Order: sequence, then structure tokens, then C-alpha cells
Amino acid sequence: MLMNSRQRLQPSLEPKAQPIQQRAADTIERILEAAAKTLSDVGVERLSTNLVCERAGLTPPALYRYFPNKYALLSELGRRLMERQNECVESWITEEVLAGRVPALEEALTGLLLETYDVTRRTEGGVWIMRALRAIPVLQEVRLSSHAAVTEAQLRLLARARPGADKAELRLAVRIVVELVYATVEMLFDESMDARSVARVVAGMMCSHLERVRPARRGRSSRRE
Repeated sequence: MLMNSRQRLQPSLEPKAQPIQQRAADTIERILEAAAKTLSDVGVERLSTNLVCERAGLTPPALYRYFPNKYALLSELGRRLMERQNECVESWITEEVLAGRVPALEEALTGLLLETYDVTRRTEGGVWIMRALRAIPVLQEVRLSSHAAVTEAQLRLLARARPGADKAELRLAVRIVVELVYATVEMLFDESMDARSVARVVAGMMCSHLERVRPARRGRSSRRE
């Protein structure tokens, strides 16, 4: 009973209505654009549906027709940001890169970090969206689900690129790499640091461990024996 009571207290993150007509779709985009701009101006704590309505030029009932609360707005903004960030992973980290030499992988990881940072920076309210996805419990599943999906996709590539490696160890390594990319991007927003220098150091650290989960070469084992 206690669990059910807590579940009832969780704010809904689901949109109330799905757009059927173009006018409704345009209204949703208008609301989300206003929410992102308001978030950039006031931050997560001061964000409210009333402020979003004022910026969007809508009445609260018009907004609530699509989004029940500010958490639903943040959830959709978070989902879209995660999709943009995940596209960076797909473009930089390929099976060929994972199967290749260390310098190529390190260069790809550096590029991934820098592009993910740039995509987040160019997204209206991007840094605040990231912070909300980590700090607000009801929104954490948006981030975790996205990271889990990226982990599984990259695990499949890595397993093909490095046959014979322990799959459980590969999954752990990939999951940590995914989280490190996200944490590094957050750090670049929180501190005044040279993005390229940070990206190179982190990429080197990640490569160092990924090299350790390669399957042992038979030739080396034979020489040791």
C-alpha cells in the first residue's frame, strides 16, 4: 500500500493528447520552444507552466491540454536532447573504429565528446535539461533509459569488433563509457576548462580500459607457455 501511495504522488510525464492535426503539432512545438527558452532564463527550480504560458502566448488550459505539468515538459525536452546526443555516438563510434587501432579510437572518442558538448550547448536550455534529468528523481528514467539503449547498441558493435572478449565485461565497460561521456559534458558546463584538452584526456582514459578487455592473442599465450 505504501508503494502504491508513493506511485500516485509521482507527477505524470505523459502528454495528455497526441497531435492529429498540424495546428496541434505546431502548438506543441510552440510550447516546447517556450519551455526551453524559459528554462534558459530562469533555470529548473523557477520554471513553471505559468511562465511558459506567458512566453508562448497561451492560456494554462491550452498548455494543459498537451502537458499536465512542468515535469512532462522537461521529460519531452530531455528525450529530444538525448536523441541528439545519441546521434553523435552513432556517427563517431562504429564497428570499424572499435576494431581498429588505439589512435583512431581515441580520436573518435575525442570527437564524440566535443560534438556531444557542442550539440548540448547549441540546444536551447541544454545544460539545464541535463541537470534536470540527473537531479529530479521522476526524470531520471529518461536519462537512464536512453543510456541503456546506447549501451546495448554499442555493446553489439563492440562484441562483433572484438569476438572472444567476455560479454559481461564488455557491457560494464561500455556502460561506464556512456556515463563518462555524459559526466564530462556536464563538467565542461560547470567549470571553465578547455574542452578539447578535457576531451583528449578522457578519451585516453577510456581507450586505456577498452584495450584491456580485448581477448588474449593465442600467439602471446603460446610464447608464455
